Parts: sequence; C-alpha cells; structure tokens
Amino acid sequence: MNEQQAPEVKVGTLDVGEQTLETLWVSGSDDGPTLLLLHEGLGSLAGWKRFPVALGLYTGRPVVAYSRAGYGNSSPVLLPRPLDFHMREACEVLPAVIDALGLERCILMGHSDGASIALAHAGSVLDQRVQGVVALAPHVLTEAKTVDAIRKTSAAFESGTLRERLARYHGENVDCAFRGWADTWLDPRFLVWSIESALAGIKVPVLAIRGRSDPYNTAVHLERIAALVTAPVKRITLEDCGHAPHAERTDDVLPLVRRFIDSLPRP
Repeated sequence: MNEQQAPEVKVGTLDVGEQTLETLWVSGSDDGPTLLLLHEGLGSLAGWKRFPVALGLYTGRPVVAYSRAGYGNSSPVLLPRPLDFHMREACEVLPAVIDALGLERCILMGHSDGASIALAHAGSVLDQRVQGVVALAPHVLTEAKTVDAIRKTSAAFESGTLRERLARYHGENVDCAFRGWADTWLDPRFLVWSIESALAGIKVPVLAIRGRSDPYNTAVHLERIAALVTAPVKRITLEDCGHAPHAERTDDVLPLVRRFIDSLPRP
C-alpha cells in the first residue's frame, strides 16, 4: 500500500426521509470523486471492517460507507421486503443518500446486492454525479446456484451459529437483515428477477470483479454486464477467491480500483 498519513475517520448518522442511516466517512483529496460503498445483502457498515480505511489510504480518495435501512444500526424496515427492492434502493433511496451527503462527484462501489443496486442506479437514474461503478461479485439475474447457496445459508441461520455471528454487525436488526435478504431471494416469484434492462442504460465505465470460486454466482453476471453495458467495461476474475474479493484478495483489489479511478475521464 501507499506510505501515506492515516486518513481521518468519522462515524455518524444521516437522515434520509424518515430513515436514519449509520455512516462512516474516510477523509481524502477533494480534487476528485468520492468512493461510495454499498454493502452486500447480509452486510452493513461494520461488515466492511477495515476495508474503507484501506481503500481511502491506497487511493487517496474520500470514502463513504453506510448501512441501508434494516441493516446494522440504521432504522429497521417492515418485512417482507418488496421483490423489487434492488430497484427501489437504486432509484429512490440512493439518489436521496447522494443528495444528503452533498456529493458532487462519486464512484459507486458495491458488493453483491450492493453491486446490483449500484449498476441499477447507473443505468436507470443517469445521475451526472456518478462517474463510474465498481461491482464486486454482482448479481444481474437470479440463477439456481445463488438460490441453492442462500437456502443452505438460511438453514445455517436457523440451526447454527450464523445468527449469533451476524448479530455482531446488525444488533437488533439481525432478523430484519437476514429475513429481508433470504426470504426475498427464496421467494419463487424472484426466479425471474433481473436488472439486465438497466445495464443497457449505463453510460459510465464499469469495473466488474468476481472470484472464480464464488459459491453464490457464476461468470454469467460479468458476461451479461460486458455484453449489455455500452460504456467501457473491464472484467476481472480472481483465482483462489470466493464471494468477497475486497476481503479475500484486498491486495489485488486495491490496485485494480486505483487504476480504474485513474482511467476515468476528467470532468
């Protein structure tokens, strides 16, 4: 990593409509876009662990992470979640979050469900403030492998120690976070879910990264992104890596992200 002074880190909250979201700010240079992190379906602000600080230190960019409603220490939500919650987060909530944060330029960096939300936003909202998307282990459609893996995870939540481990990141929201995620993906009506129609509307560069050993999806998602996005797309498949490239292969992901940022057109 770069030998730089440690960035300043601030933890706070953000009011978005009737919801209060927990946030993390990592300081960085003001002469470029902020990296806005969108967590996975079982993630939260705390679930990123040390990655936001490492990302800010390596890239020199400001980094903001937040827990979506129903996760971490953010406001709870009513269940069941609507089956189109990815699009609602992308088209209704995320624009309000960017407004509330006061971001003039940003790069959306999402993991798993967060990557799906980032891609859907970039292709549906056409927000001029968004200059690029980094998609880690993205989902763009429902495939049998994903459903099978989530079914196994659900069984572990009900009978094993998974609930206790997730409670460390979600506190009183643990059941809301898990059931809102698992019950949606396991709903038979969700088998036809797809954000492929949004991909064609993406006009900003995309960096898409997945692990070859990802238990939750296959290479089809990166293939569909490359086929449908009309802006430049760089696809990376990391060996010896599962569903969390940023955590499992941090030393590979950080340089990829920095090179992606450096390659973006200057406004």
